Amino acid sequence: MPDKTLLVVEDNPAEREALAAVLESEGYGVVSAANGKQALERLRGTPTPDAMLLDMLMSELDGWQLLGLLRHYPAIAKIPLFIVTGLDIATDEWARSLRASGLVHKPIDLELLLRQLRDALSGTGAV
Repeated sequence: MPDKTLLVVEDNPAEREALAAVLESEGYGVVSAANGKQALERLRGTPTPDAMLLDMLMSELDGWQLLGLLRHYPAIAKIPLFIVTGLDIATDEWARSLRASGLVHKPIDLELLLRQLRDALSGTGAV
């Protein structure tokens, strides 16, 4: 059984499945959501994921809307958040302002993502 479980929130099915496959090959458990609405349902379930990878541009509750709703769930809001986006405006400072533990641009730099995950989940890192 995996030591840590990640919630991957990505509306593109191919990207979501590919990212889940890579993370599973690295020993993580993966729960997937196609949009913010599904992510909220997964986050309310048990067990709560150890971290969340969040795309910002999605239909049916985008990343910003989801983050706004999560402020009402203090326990969920504490899990490490990693923004995975193609947005040109995304900078480390911007990600920190959204309380993110990490930022990875698309196309995804897997080494960077895995390093950020390891650091945050071991309590040693932030953006």
